[in-house]
Amino acid sequence: MASNYDVVIVGGGIGGLSLAAALAGKCTVALVEAEQSLAFHTSSRSARQLIPSYGPAVVQELTIRTLEMLAARDSQSAEPILTPRGFMLVGDEETVRAEASGNMHAITHHEAMRLCPALNPDSFTAAGLDSGSFGCNAPLLLEEHRRTAEAAGVDIITGAKVHSAQRLGSGWQVGAGTEGFQSGVVVNAAGAWADELAVISGVEKLGLQPFRRTAAIVNVDSPLTPETPMVCAADDTFYFRAEGNQVLISPSESVPSGAEDAKPYAGDVEALISKLNTVTSLGIHSVDRAWTGLRTEAADGIPVVGFDAEAPGFFWLAGQGGYGFQTSSAIAELAAGLILGNVPDDSPESRTAEQLAAVRWSIRR
Repeated sequence: MASNYDVVIVGGGIGGLSLAAALAGKCTVALVEAEQSLAFHTSSRSARQLIPSYGPAVVQELTIRTLEMLAARDSQSAEPILTPRGFMLVGDEETVRAEASGNMHAITHHEAMRLCPALNPDSFTAAGLDSGSFGCNAPLLLEEHRRTAEAAGVDIITGAKVHSAQRLGSGWQVGAGTEGFQSGVVVNAAGAWADELAVISGVEKLGLQPFRRTAAIVNVDSPLTPETPMVCAADDTFYFRAEGNQVLISPSESVPSGAEDAKPYAGDVEALISKLNTVTSLGIHSVDRAWTGLRTEAADGIPVVGFDAEAPGFFWLAGQGGYGFQTSSAIAELAAGLILGNVPDDSPESRTAEQLAAVRWSIRR
C-alpha cells in the first residue's frame, strides 16, 4: 500500500533538501533519492562560493536573499556557514567589463596584485572585484537541512530511484525503489535527471541540458592566504581559490553531457595545471583529488521553479545551473510559498516568481 503525503520531493541534492527543510512542519513530506546517500552528485562537488554578481539579474536577486537568510542563521550559531571571501575577475579590459555585473566594481591592476600576489602581472590588464562574495560550508548547510527536515517529520528515503509516476484523480502515485507514494504534489528536484523524471511522469520535458564542470584540489609550493579572493578568468578558462594549504582549481568548462556520474576527462586537469603554472606563481606540483560535476541548465539559463503549466501538481525545481547553493535558500523559500499557496502578491518572492514564470514555459523544445 502506498504511503500518503502532501508533497513528494524527488532528488536529495541542495535543491530538494533545502525545500524539504522549508516545508518541514507545514505539510507532510517525503524526499526520495536514487542514490544510497544524499547530495551524491553535483551538490557534493560544489566550488563552495556564493557570488552576488554571478548570473542573470533574477539569479543575483535570489543570491542576495540567500545570503541574507544564511547571515541571519549565522548570527545565531557558533558554527558559521558563510566565510567572507571576495571574488575577482581578471583578463583584458573589454572582457572584464563585459562580464562584470551587479555588486562587482573595477579595481586597478595594482590592487588586484595586492589581493592575489600569486598572479603573473603580465597575464592580465584589468580586474573586477565582488567584495560581497562569501565562501560556503556546503556540507554543514546540507546536513543542517537534513536535520531540520527530519526533526519536523520529513521522511527521507535513499536508494529509491523513481521508476513510475502517474497522475491519478487529484493527486500523484509514485513508485520509487520498493516503495509507493501518493501525494498531491510531486517536486522534480532531480538535477541532471529532471527531464528523465518528467518523461517517466508523462510530463513534457523542458530540454534541460547538463554541462560538465571539472575541479581538483592540488598541492602547491606557494599556498594562498585565507584572505585571497577566489580568482576567475573573465574568459572562463579557469578559476582558483585557497583550500587550506592546498588550492582548488577548475578549467571552468561547460561541455554538454548526458545525465551520468561524471568523471574528469584524461588530460584536462594536467592541461589546466600547465596553464596555471604559467599565469601564477602557485607552483602546482601534484593533484590530491579531482572530480567532475554536472550543472544542468534550461535554454535561457534561468532556474526552473514553479508548477508545470499543463501537468497539475507537478512542480519543477531544476535547472539551477552553477547557481545551486548560492540561490538555494531563496529558491526554497519561494518554492515552499508557491506549493503552500501563501506567497503574498506584493512580496519580493512574488516578484521573483513572476520574473521566473515570464519566460518559463517558452523554453520547451
